[in-house]
Amino acid sequence: MKHGNKGLVLLVILSLLISLPGCGSAAASKTDTQGTSSGGEAVEASQDKADETAGEAGDAVETDGASAQQEGAQTEETGGEAAGSEGGAAGAPAEETGSETAGSADSAEGASAEEAEEPAEKNGEVIILYTSDVHCGIDQGFGYAGLYQLRQSLEDQGYTTLLVDDGDSIQGETIGTLTSGEAIIDLMNAVGYDVAIPGNHEFDYGVPRFLELAEKAAFPYVCCNFTKEGEVVFDPYVILEAAGMKIAFVGVTTPKTLTSSTPAYFQNEAGEFIYGFMQDGTGERVYQAVQDAVDAARAEGADYVYAMGHLGMGTIFSPWNYADVISNTTGIDVFLDGHSHDMEQVVMKNKDGQDVVRSGVGTKMAGIGYSIISHEGGIQTTDILKWPNSMSAPEAFALENEITARIAEETEKISELLDQVVATSDVLLTINDPEPDANGNPVRMIRRAETNLGDFCADAFLDQTGADIAVINGGGIRTDLARGEITYGDIISVFPFGNDACTIEAKGQQILDALEWGCRMVPEQSGAFLQVAGMSYEIDISVPTPCVFDENNLMTAINGERRVRNVMVGEEPLDPEKTYVVAGTNYTLLLNGDGQTAFDGAAVIEDSIKLDNQLLIDYIVESLGGNIGEEYADPYGEGRITIVGE
Repeated sequence: MKHGNKGLVLLVILSLLISLPGCGSAAASKTDTQGTSSGGEAVEASQDKADETAGEAGDAVETDGASAQQEGAQTEETGGEAAGSEGGAAGAPAEETGSETAGSADSAEGASAEEAEEPAEKNGEVIILYTSDVHCGIDQGFGYAGLYQLRQSLEDQGYTTLLVDDGDSIQGETIGTLTSGEAIIDLMNAVGYDVAIPGNHEFDYGVPRFLELAEKAAFPYVCCNFTKEGEVVFDPYVILEAAGMKIAFVGVTTPKTLTSSTPAYFQNEAGEFIYGFMQDGTGERVYQAVQDAVDAARAEGADYVYAMGHLGMGTIFSPWNYADVISNTTGIDVFLDGHSHDMEQVVMKNKDGQDVVRSGVGTKMAGIGYSIISHEGGIQTTDILKWPNSMSAPEAFALENEITARIAEETEKISELLDQVVATSDVLLTINDPEPDANGNPVRMIRRAETNLGDFCADAFLDQTGADIAVINGGGIRTDLARGEITYGDIISVFPFGNDACTIEAKGQQILDALEWGCRMVPEQSGAFLQVAGMSYEIDISVPTPCVFDENNLMTAINGERRVRNVMVGEEPLDPEKTYVVAGTNYTLLLNGDGQTAFDGAAVIEDSIKLDNQLLIDYIVESLGGNIGEEYADPYGEGRITIVGE
């Protein structure tokens, strides 16, 4: 792979800045705030100079950051921790589309067909644009409107573009929840995606619903390891032709999907898993599935092979993180990866010792990835554009195009309900540590320690159910509640999955086991980490986790010394033999969510009390008098969970 061409990198950046109608000033400079290992161009909008010209914006761009390339690269990744953490037979030939992506600019409104501009003559260059973990953030960061504008501008300049997504697009905001993902698929169709893969959260509305959405999509989903009763559900790969080149896209999704979504969704009525992701204890099945797909694509004539993964970085995703797959396969040119919400650009060796670029693009449209292929010179550059500003690009540039109009239509449909103010808050309730990591990235503290939002959510379950204790998995609490007015949409954003509140009777020993499973990854993050109410506990992280789990990531045993100790229910030590009423979501208590099996066999008192987000509203309005007060002011909570041994 050739070293990056600065002119091409600059072109990608300027394509956004100079093509926006009526745009204001946009200063762009290299920044490390998102923690990339190498490269990553940052576009910083000057929000107080909105009347300056687009030409001035272009002059402010700097492009001296290095890109992630293979030739001469010295960095080798072996599975480091994620900055953002937070997924027929394999190899069967996929249908070749044989079509290039349309991208010429629309003619001016009201102009006749004869007056419309001719499509730009193609220059033999292909630019692959890629997104990941959008989580319904359609109007955040660059936004879908900015992505669309960028692509159209590149097409107008003679480039052929392809647009792909690495999963977790349809869940994460109220627009996804209230439409069960359909509004996002409609928008992806409008933007013009060419191919996508399923992330773990594509299944949050159930497998049948996702398969319906996949049928509705105007683009194919590919995945080499998503199976039903042993047979792959989607084609393992697809080959797209662009500028006379055949480019293959191989999809792979983390087997941890079985527990990071809802395990029951992948089972039949008898509780048997009928869907799977080729999970095993070694990762070998996934590696082989990827290799088979790559080999088949090459045999079919692919000039380049791009892996599209929803795997993530870090040991918490082993043995299926991107580094595991790259180091156990050959033939992949570039690995586009999602799941861990990071923006790391890494070069590492594959099984044959050849360099492979791995690129992450963050979440909520904070980044857009690009990979440039020259018909004559091969893959030139793979890197990302970053939008670190609080104001989105469409808002900063007053952008108006087909997608801004579509987004306005979709949001208007639900805005009346979502904008209804249901309460107020005197404090910020947070999922993040007030202190960012070394790269300036937010750390989702709620997945590894107590937070005030975790306390608040657990208190709501305790209050509204009358249980003895409440446990809420940190992974289910998705975003902050800001100080000030709280709308229905804000509440849904905290609990976007629409889980049911339920109560069970559980022995003290089951509760101990549940806490042990929840804290097994501390100090690393895990969605299974339990926020609590009506109780307190201590975690000794100097003790290795004693938890044992099976190939589906379901807890099977706890062997050896435990990390959890000094568990109190109210003012009394927890009694392992006593029966307690436990409140939580059906995801955790009944459906083995996050692999939590400690409550199996517990007697169910009520299995569907009310939706989790409605429960939060009722708690604020009925029990707190419509206002969240200073009792929740400390972002680290009130001391229910103590961590020792650091």
